[in-house]
Amino acid sequence: KPLIMIAGKPMIQRTYEQAIKAKNLDKIVVATDDERIKKVCESVGANVVMTASEIPNGTERCNAAQLALPEKYDIVVNIQGDEPLIEPEIIDEVVQALKDTPDAVYSTPVTLCKKDEVKLLGRVKCITDKDGYAIYFSRGMIPHNKKGEVDPNHPYLLHLGLQCYDSEFLKVYGDLPATPLQLQEDLEQLKCLENGYKIKTITVDHASHGVDEPKDVASIEAIMKKHGWD
Repeated sequence: KPLIMIAGKPMIQRTYEQAIKAKNLDKIVVATDDERIKKVCESVGANVVMTASEIPNGTERCNAAQLALPEKYDIVVNIQGDEPLIEPEIIDEVVQALKDTPDAVYSTPVTLCKKDEVKLLGRVKCITDKDGYAIYFSRGMIPHNKKGEVDPNHPYLLHLGLQCYDSEFLKVYGDLPATPLQLQEDLEQLKCLENGYKIKTITVDHASHGVDEPKDVASIEAIMKKHGWD
């Protein structure tokens, strides 16, 4: 999937080009188990860390990457390769949010979800408490209501493909056994919540979405054309 072409460039290249614009990151590496992805990324100047193919999810791949690096970092940011239009300002805000929230081990952005996308399983929704700590993430519509219909007046929150971790917590995450809600929803962040760890969310203005299925490419290209991005 990372090599899908978006307006003439591989998606992973577009994501990388956005990431290197962030100001709060000391080092950017692409963690992959695929030689084709490695070749494309290195061709545009990216540092690449090869990781094992049996690693089950992006969170644990981030940990494998940090352990492979000679340098040590306090914070590790997982920028998913299927977020080609992620704004560098959002990356910086998420890093700052974790720095400012010592009782959280993880920070992540949410944005308003389009009403016609609330029920899409490929769009992960989030609900938070009044202080912005995540209560739950789901592929289904949350919060739900008695009618089972999208409420046009409710601000549903869409979870974006960007996670910021305390590096010490990241080392612990892989040792925690998979949890029931994590397995049911196929969402790795639920393992954090089910084990009592706090996730801090920040609400951002984000015009795009990730590429979860092939038809999303046309939507991303339409957004780029609308805004005049190349």
